[in-house]
Parts: sequence; C-alpha cells; structure tokens
Amino acid sequence: MATLIPLGDASRRTRRFALITLLIVLANVYVFFRELIEGNRFVRHWAVIPIRIEHGQHWITLVTGTFLHAGWLHIAGNMVFLWAFGPVIEEAMGKTRYLTFYLTGGVVAMLAQVAGSPSSRIPCLGASGAIAAVMGAFIVLFPHDRIRSLVWILIFIRVAYIPAALLIGVWFLFQLLNVVGSVATVQSGGVAYLAHVGGFLFGAATAHWWTQARPWTG
Repeated sequence: MATLIPLGDASRRTRRFALITLLIVLANVYVFFRELIEGNRFVRHWAVIPIRIEHGQHWITLVTGTFLHAGWLHIAGNMVFLWAFGPVIEEAMGKTRYLTFYLTGGVVAMLAQVAGSPSSRIPCLGASGAIAAVMGAFIVLFPHDRIRSLVWILIFIRVAYIPAALLIGVWFLFQLLNVVGSVATVQSGGVAYLAHVGGFLFGAATAHWWTQARPWTG
C-alpha cells in the first residue's frame, strides 16, 4: 500500500513568506489543543451539526468547524496539504483575498456536507474542505507545476515530482467515487467527502476571479 505526501511546488518559488498560510496553520493547532484540554463539549459547541444549520442556528460554526479536527493524524494530514499548496495560492491572490477565499471555501464545503444530510446530528469538523478549495484553485491556475512529493511504499521511501493536474486530479476523482458512500453513512460519521467535493468545485470555479487583480508574473 502506497502513501503519498505532497511537500510543495517544485516548479516555482514564492517571492514572499506565506504569512497567512502560517497563521491558518497556527490557528488550527491552537484550536486543536483547546479540543484536547476541553474535550467533547468544546467540539460539539463549535463544530457544524447539520440539523442546527437546517434550523437556522449556530451559523458561526460554518467557520469555526473548519478549525476543529478529530485527532492527531487528521490535523497533521490537513496541515501538510495546506502547506504544500497554500503558499503559491496565497501569493497569486494576495494575503487579504487569499484569507477571504480560504474561509469562504470552508463555509461552502461545510454547506455541501450539510446539504447531504441536513437532519444529521453528527458533528462535521476539519479544514479539509477549505484546503480542497485551495487545491481546486491550484489545479486551475497551475496545472503543469510539479509537486514535490514523498512516496512511501512499504519500507521504501522516495521523492517524486508529480504534475499538479495528475496529483490533484486523482485525489478529486477519489473524493467523487466516495461521495455516494459518504452520503449513505453520514449518520454514523466518517470522512466528509461531500465537503471535499464542494470546496474543490468552489475553488476551481472561482480561482480566476480571486486572482484577476493579482496575476502571477513569476
């Protein structure tokens, strides 16, 4: 069984430090430690619970839920993907636009998950929907860039350079193939594939709009 971990864009370098991406990572880490300290009560208060949203309540959780995570592997995997794709998109959009895009993508992703099962009482949480929006923008803006990736097969580890269109495209195809199953099992929890698809489609559809005022010149 193979594991692939994206490390970053090998085709271009950002000219400025990705401050907003770093701050998003730190915010996620801070909230995660709050979860560890305060427990399930904290999670249920700030996570998205679809039936609440359906009844017009706790709308703020559409934002706060994107900063919560279900465990160490969950947050570690999300932050690795964010750091691999976020800095380039941050520079392409500009810091203010990028932050707005990221938060909006997270809200759209959460709404997509809620739409799949609006009567569910299972908490929805995680940054993956917002990160999917970043990946959607990346595949539209820089499809030919090569992503430096760590490939781990059993005991063998190597670095590979994979075209963004291939890496992100295969990832998105996997999300689509799992959407039907996620809708069927959402009442008992699981991976929020609908959030991934919703966030990705938002990012891909609006990427050029967010970057119109700041074209990439590097």
